[in-house]
Amino acid sequence: MIQVAGKQIEWREGMTVSDLLAELKDPHPYAVVRINQQYVTRPNFEHTYVPDDSEVYLIPMVAGG
Repeated sequence: MIQVAGKQIEWREGMTVSDLLAELKDPHPYAVVRINQQYVTRPNFEHTYVPDDSEVYLIPMVAGG
């Protein structure tokens, strides 16, 4: 299991950040995801695996002026 935003999500072998976001069906355009203490940027979502027992934080893009 992994924890995402306080929810327990079932982990599966070979799960990437892109797979996780697709499974969550969250429409936000996340720029960065933190897995435990490692930050992953959008260009690396498809190539970064989410380890079992991870704590994942979704960091949305923020704009303002």
